[in-house]
Amino acid sequence: MKLKENNYAFIDSQNVNLAIRDQGWRLDWQRFRIHLLEKYGVTKAFLFIGYVEGNSELYTALQKAGFLCVFKPTLTYKDGTTKGNCDAELVLQAMIEYSNYDKAIIVTGDGDFYCLAKYLIEQAKLKVVLVPNRFKFSALLNFRVCRPHLRFMNDLKDRLSYKKKRPHKDGTL
Repeated sequence: MKLKENNYAFIDSQNVNLAIRDQGWRLDWQRFRIHLLEKYGVTKAFLFIGYVEGNSELYTALQKAGFLCVFKPTLTYKDGTTKGNCDAELVLQAMIEYSNYDKAIIVTGDGDFYCLAKYLIEQAKLKVVLVPNRFKFSALLNFRVCRPHLRFMNDLKDRLSYKKKRPHKDGTL
């Protein structure tokens, strides 16, 4: 009898969202949460996201899909861009939860997480670094120590892309 895994995912939502959209598709977050459970035994999935007023429907949908949202206040600059860097929060949460999970899944292509990945590898606590785009990610994550742990989301488009629901003949969804 195989024992259930108790793995936690730590997801850099902005990096994932932008990298997937850059490839021309949109991630279905609900399907992604199921994929994390089935493929990697993820019992808790922490999603690090900048908080923007007016996005409450999105945040509710993400929580209903099974993500534990960790919000960071965002800054809006004079040029209209919004920034909510959650890197420190992701690393901190991974360490706070360290004794509660068997292995970590880090979902990002950002090299700022190299030190976390390396430490978790040294402690035999890293399952994978799931990179959204195999063609555009930090070279730091491609160092020899991390390479065996890299997995890529490019090939998951058919399984995890958001598919717009077609209306029924009567016009309802």
